[in-house]
Amino acid sequence: MFAFAPLHTAASAAATVVTWLADVLAPLPGGAATAAAIVLFTAGVRLLISPLTLAQVRGERRRTALAPEVRELQRRYADDPARLQSELFALYRRAGASPVAGCLPALLQAPFFLIMYRLFATGDGAPELLGERLAGVPLGWHLGDGLAGPVPVVFGVLLAALLALAWWSSRRMRRTAAATAGAVGGSTGDGPGAAVLGRVLPLLPFGTVLVALVVPLAAVLYLVTTTAWTALEQVLLRRPQPMVIDKR
Repeated sequence: MFAFAPLHTAASAAATVVTWLADVLAPLPGGAATAAAIVLFTAGVRLLISPLTLAQVRGERRRTALAPEVRELQRRYADDPARLQSELFALYRRAGASPVAGCLPALLQAPFFLIMYRLFATGDGAPELLGERLAGVPLGWHLGDGLAGPVPVVFGVLLAALLALAWWSSRRMRRTAAATAGAVGGSTGDGPGAAVLGRVLPLLPFGTVLVALVVPLAAVLYLVTTTAWTALEQVLLRRPQPMVIDKR
C-alpha cells in the first residue's frame, strides 16, 4: 500500500477539488451538482495538459512533412541499417523533430488519467462522492446494479454519447490515415503487420464503450467528458493545413 501512497494523496487532493466544485454548484436540482463537478474537473484537467497535446500534434506534423524524405532514405540505405539510422537521426535533428517525441505527451498524461480513474471508479479519497446521485442513480452504481427506473435511461444516454464519439473518432482516424498515405505517395502501411495495425487502430475508440459497461456512473461521466474533449481537440488542433504553393 505504501507504494501507492502518492497516488492516494493525489486522488484525495482531486477529491477535495471535486467536493468544492460540488458545493459551489449545489443549487443545481436533481443531485446534479456532483455530476457537474466531475464534468468540470475533468475538463479542467484536460485544459491543464492541453499544451502537451499541442506539442504532440506539432511533432506529428513535423514527422508527416518529413515522410517523403524518410521513405527516400529507407530506399537508399535499405541494405545498410546502421547508415540508415544515422541519416534518419540527422534528418530529424535538422528539422527539429524527434521520432519518439509524439509518445512523450501521452506518457505524461497517463498519471492524470490514472488519478481521475482511481477517484471516479473507486472513490479513493472521497468515497462519499459515489453516494451522490444523478437523476436518481447513485454515482457509484454500475449498469448491472439495476435495470429498473432511471438506471437504463441515464446509462443509455451516456453510452449512446460514447458510442457516437467512438464512431466519429474511428471514422476520422481512417480518413486521416488515408490522407496521410496519399500525401506521402504510399499505402497506409508497409507489409502485413502494418496493414493489420491499420485495421485495428480505428477500433480502439470503441474500447471506451466497453470500459463504460463495467465502471461506476461517476467513471462513465469522466469517460464521456474526456472523450468529448479529445474529439474537440481533434477538430481544433488537427485541422487540415493549407498547402503553400510556390509561385516562383
